[in-house]
Amino acid sequence: MIINTSAVVLKSFPYGETSIIARCYTKDHGKVSVIVKGARRKKSPMAAYFQPMNYLDIVYYYRQIRSLQSVSKASFVEIWSDLNQDLKKIAYGLAVIELTEKTNTDNDPHPELFDELISVLKAINSSDLRLNLIFWYFQIKLLTILGFKPDFHQLDHGNVKFPNPFAGPNSQNILEDLSKNTISSIKNITATSKDRKVISEYLKSFISYHFEGLDSLKSLSVLQQII
Repeated sequence: MIINTSAVVLKSFPYGETSIIARCYTKDHGKVSVIVKGARRKKSPMAAYFQPMNYLDIVYYYRQIRSLQSVSKASFVEIWSDLNQDLKKIAYGLAVIELTEKTNTDNDPHPELFDELISVLKAINSSDLRLNLIFWYFQIKLLTILGFKPDFHQLDHGNVKFPNPFAGPNSQNILEDLSKNTISSIKNITATSKDRKVISEYLKSFISYHFEGLDSLKSLSVLQQII
């Protein structure tokens, strides 16, 4: 079966002498792994398409018995040039990508999450909002869409107690605004150093509780060093 869908590249790596294997998050089919044959040949443009954070339209041949699907065509839907030129934007973008990759299972589509992913990457690229607000927004939306919407007032989950998310001077207003609004309508509320610490620790704890292994994301470590 031939599939044509929008996709965001989550990660890619060389395979054999000339090919690339990429993991993509697609709007219609969720996370899929694809092989791009001949992508690393000198005259092939395909390697440029399959870089993390790229927003593509792809065509691939789907066979249920295969774990790798074969790509036949790819093209850019949009090119976010600023996203790949600023170290801080790169770190935030890769953190968003890594969270998407680590929290989603193969072939489990969430079109709403795909749309949020695109909106968030666009927002990071244009940086109309503070980047930490965009990242917190995505964490909250990802949790909500995947069925783990945070209740900021409930700190005890079994034997686990989460940090108080309202311990910062503006953290309650920030979290409530992020959880209620879309990326285009959230406010640029000032976050103090205390707010940043409180919100980051709470969301990290909450995500780590629901998704195994997410307390040690490489992109988050880089992000923490940068900010």
